[in-house]
Amino acid sequence: MLMTPDLDVPRISERREQILETRGAIATAVTALQPTALRSFWRVDMPIPDVSETTTSDPDLRPTSTSSVVEGEMTTTVRLVRLLVTALIVAAVVAGIVRGLTTSASGKAAVVDGLYLTETMLAAVLILLGSLVEGFGFGLSLGTRWPYTRNILVLLIEGDPEAAHRIVATLVGTIAVVLVILAPASATISGLVLIVLTAVLGIGTLHVLAGRLPSVVHGVHGLLAYGVFLCFLSTLYVPGVDFWSYLNSTYALHALLLTVFLGGMTTGHRGFGKPIEAFYCPRRSSQLVMIVHLFSALAVVGTLGALMPKYPVAFYAAVAQMAVGFLLFHAVNLKPKDPGILVAFHQGIVLTITLAIVAAGH
Repeated sequence: MLMTPDLDVPRISERREQILETRGAIATAVTALQPTALRSFWRVDMPIPDVSETTTSDPDLRPTSTSSVVEGEMTTTVRLVRLLVTALIVAAVVAGIVRGLTTSASGKAAVVDGLYLTETMLAAVLILLGSLVEGFGFGLSLGTRWPYTRNILVLLIEGDPEAAHRIVATLVGTIAVVLVILAPASATISGLVLIVLTAVLGIGTLHVLAGRLPSVVHGVHGLLAYGVFLCFLSTLYVPGVDFWSYLNSTYALHALLLTVFLGGMTTGHRGFGKPIEAFYCPRRSSQLVMIVHLFSALAVVGTLGALMPKYPVAFYAAVAQMAVGFLLFHAVNLKPKDPGILVAFHQGIVLTITLAIVAAGH
């Protein structure tokens, strides 16, 4: 005999009504909250990486918009560096004002003299900032958006070196435009052209670090940055001389600029946050580029040594640089993402060599 369970029909109907009521309440809640959630997700003032790097009024919906953002760590050292960089920028401005007030020239010529000094110092600070960005792992802190992001001023106040790097670059470009207007000459026009080219390649360096462009872009960017520094430095030591003729005749700078180019390629070739790794015989392209960079650094020492005693300070600085480069190589392998202040120290010695060559040839 087939047995069937007793069914409580009223109870089943009651449960079904409860389930339907619950589903209806959930649907109503989702419908009510959905606009708010979407607004919260796409708000341009929220501190999330994909929105902080958006430069237009419309959100960037591309899936790759956040893949290139790698935030650096805001350590005590980075905050101290912020104070140092601020002091250097203030010093550059003050030095330019003092020079303009104390120079023998007057009127517009005095203003131009002061701006030459400020521009030269800021160009050096800009190079140092680039090395600090690399040394503390802030190369992609703003992603690949360029030149600005919506919260760049906030990041500047917080001490982000990459934000400071872009703001100082803007200041350098603005002063260059003013100099061309006040004193159109070979040095000022060449300086402005070099700044524009450096800025254009600035976005290229971000894509090099993100692995999308070849390392030669990074090398050319560094070379142009030193071209800007040399161009305005020449206005202080060899005023009135055509910059390109001066550069062509100063052989000591040739080997140095080649090394700067190869140094930029070394950084770009290893990529962001990647070690070169220790080796006896180069097996990877980044190791091969580093070997070429090493030989170019030896060529700088050899060139300056052959020209002794004309460039004593530059020569001894280049010798010391070999030891610093060796230490930096190990620092990059130990902490690929943020090798530290040694990167800026390494770059500072290159700036010292450059200044010593120009000053000695005066």
